[in-house]
Amino acid sequence: MNRLAHETSPYLLQHADNPVDWWPWSAEVFEAARKANKPVLLSVGYSSCHWCHVMAHESFEDQATADYLNEHFVSVKVDREERPDVDAVYMEAVQAATGQGGWPMTVFLTPDAEPFYFGTYFPPAPRHGMPSFRQVLEGVRQAWDERRDEVGEVAGKIVRDLAQREISYQTDRVPGEQELAQALLGLTREYDPQRGGFGGAPKFPPSMVLEFLLRHHARTGAEGALQMAQDTCERMARGGIYDQLGGGFARYSVDRDWVVPHFEKMLYDNALLCRVYAHLWRATARGGAADGRSDLARRVALETADFLVRELRTTEGGFASALDADSDDGTGKHVEGAYYAWTPEQLRETLQGDADLAAQYFGVTEEGTFEHGQSVLQLPQQEGVFDAELIASVKDRLLEKRAQRPAPGRDDKVVAAWNGLAIAALAETGAYFGRPDLVEAAVGAADLLVRVHLDDHARLARTSKDGRVGPNAGVLEDYADVAEGFLALASVTGEGVWLDFAGLLLDHVLSRFTDPGSGALYDTASDAEQLIRRPQDPTDNATPSGWTAAAGALLSYAAHTGSARHRAAAERALGVVKALGPRVPRFIGWGLAVAEALLDGPREVAIVGPSLADERTSVLHRTALLGNAPGAVVAAGTPDSDEFPLLADRPLVGGEPAAYICRNFTCDVPTTDPERLGEALNTR
Repeated sequence: MNRLAHETSPYLLQHADNPVDWWPWSAEVFEAARKANKPVLLSVGYSSCHWCHVMAHESFEDQATADYLNEHFVSVKVDREERPDVDAVYMEAVQAATGQGGWPMTVFLTPDAEPFYFGTYFPPAPRHGMPSFRQVLEGVRQAWDERRDEVGEVAGKIVRDLAQREISYQTDRVPGEQELAQALLGLTREYDPQRGGFGGAPKFPPSMVLEFLLRHHARTGAEGALQMAQDTCERMARGGIYDQLGGGFARYSVDRDWVVPHFEKMLYDNALLCRVYAHLWRATARGGAADGRSDLARRVALETADFLVRELRTTEGGFASALDADSDDGTGKHVEGAYYAWTPEQLRETLQGDADLAAQYFGVTEEGTFEHGQSVLQLPQQEGVFDAELIASVKDRLLEKRAQRPAPGRDDKVVAAWNGLAIAALAETGAYFGRPDLVEAAVGAADLLVRVHLDDHARLARTSKDGRVGPNAGVLEDYADVAEGFLALASVTGEGVWLDFAGLLLDHVLSRFTDPGSGALYDTASDAEQLIRRPQDPTDNATPSGWTAAAGALLSYAAHTGSARHRAAAERALGVVKALGPRVPRFIGWGLAVAEALLDGPREVAIVGPSLADERTSVLHRTALLGNAPGAVVAAGTPDSDEFPLLADRPLVGGEPAAYICRNFTCDVPTTDPERLGEALNTR
C-alpha cells in the first residue's frame, strides 16, 4: 500500500495498492521533489473515468513502469472531483499548450509546481501517433537532467501566460434584451434540427442551455426557443443516452444521434436533467392538460428522480457522485456498457415469445448499435401502437434480468455542489408531481450537508464519505449550488431555516470569493491554498460555473430578503454574461438563464394561510411553484410567521388564504383565486 491508503476519495483508494509510490496533493509533495531534485508527475482523474482505469491498468499497475517512476519522479495523484481547483489550473495549461484536454490528465511539474510538459492518456506502447508512456517518461527525465534551464524557461513562460488570462468585462452593465436575443440567435445557428442538441459528436446534454431556452420562452413567448428545448429533450429521452429500463442519463453520447452513450452516470447530469424535464413539463402542461410531449417530460423527470434516490442515495442521506461506465461482462473482464447493452439472443433468453416485440420497441438489431452485436436500448420513432401493459411487463422482466448482472461500481463520495443540484431537482420534482418522498429525500441530503459539511463558521467542506468529512475546502460552485438547493427547498417546504442557511453560504461568496474592486468571482476563496494561479472561469462545463451559479443564488436571495447588497453583487457578476452570452451562448447557458430572471424581476410571491396543511393554502402554494415566471421565488407560511421576510405584513384576505405578487418594487392586488395566480405567473 502507498500513501493513498488513508484517503477518503474512492478514486485515490483505487490506486492505493499500485506499485507506484503515489502521494496525495500536498505541500509535502513539492518539498520532497525539491530535496530529491526530481520533477513531479501529476496524474488527475476520477473514479468513473474509463480511460483513467485503462491507463492505471496498463501503466500504474505495471511493476517496471512503477519502478521507473519511483526512481526518477515524485508522483502525485489527484481526484479532480475533490480538487477541482487543482484540476482547473493545470487543465487550463494543458488546453492552452495543446488545444485540447481530458482525463486522465498527465502533467509534469517543477518542484515549484510549475508545469512544463502535458498530455492526457498515454498508451503502454506507441500507437496512433502517440508515444508510449515510457517514452514520455524517458524524454522528460532526459530534459530534466540535461536541459534544466530550458525546462525552467518553459515553465516560467507558461505560468506568466496563465497569469495574463484574467477575465475582463464591464461590471456596471447587465445583459439586456439585445444580448439575450443575440444569444438565442447564436444557439439557433448551432442547433441540430434533425437530432436535437448542439454541435456534433460527442454530444453532451445541454442542461443549462435548455433552462435558458425555457425561461426565454416563458418571458417572451418565443416559440423557437421552446421548440429547441422540446425537441432536444425528446431526442435525448428516446436515445440510448437515457436508460430506458432504470431511468437516468449517461454522461454523453459518442455519436450525434444520442444512440451510443459513454455509460458512466453522473449525479450532476441527472440532477440537472431531472430539473430540466420537470421545468419542461411545467412549461407544456397548462392547467393540468397534457399532451404527448409533456407526458414524456413528466415520465422522464420522475424516472430520473427515482434513479437518483434508488441508486445514488447513500446510507447517510446524501447522494453518491457516479456510477462507473465499466462493469464485469460475466467473464471477469471489465467492459464499458456491459451492464446496459443487449443482444437479440439475450432478449430471447429473458422474454421468450415477447423478444421480437421488445427488439422492435427498443431498436435492438442483429447487427447491433454498439459493439460485438450488442444494442443500447432506445425508443425509435415508428408506426403502430404498442400495448402499454405488455411493454411494462417487458421492461420489468428485462430490469429484473439486468439486476442479476454484475453492477457498475459506485463512487460513494458525496460532493457538496452536486448534492445542492440534486436537492433543488428533487424538491421541485416532488412538489410538482405530488411526491412528498422526493421532497423528503431532498431534505435528507440537505440535513447531511449541514451536519457534516458545514463547520461552526458556515464554511463548506467539498466532500464527505461514509459520514466522514473530507480534507478539502469547498470551492465557489459548492457554496453557490448548495445555496441554490437550499433556496429551492425553502420555497417548496415553507421552512425558512433553509433561506437562513443559504444566506450564511452567500455571505462567504461575498466576503471570500468576490473581488471587492471589480465584483468578479474566483473559484477558490481568498484564504484557500495558493496555486500557481487563482482559478476563475465563468463558463459552464458539465455543471453551471460557480460564477453564474453564485449570481443566480444571490439574485434569488435578494428577491427573498430585499437585500440591495446581494442584488448588486448578482448584477455585477452578470456583467460577464453581457460580454460572453452573444459570443458563446452554449457555454454560459446558466448565466443566460439567470439574466432572464433578472429581466423578469424576478417576481416575489408570498403565500399566506392558516397553515401549509390547509387545502386552500396548499393549492395556492403549488400554483405558485408551477408558475413559469423566470426565477420567481416563493415564500409560504402563516401571516404571523417570521420564517420569511416576504411574509411580513401579509394578512389573510377576507379570512382566506391569499397570494401576493411583487416585482421591481411594485405589488399586484393580492388574490385568493388560484386561477388568477396562475395567470399572473405564466408570463405569456
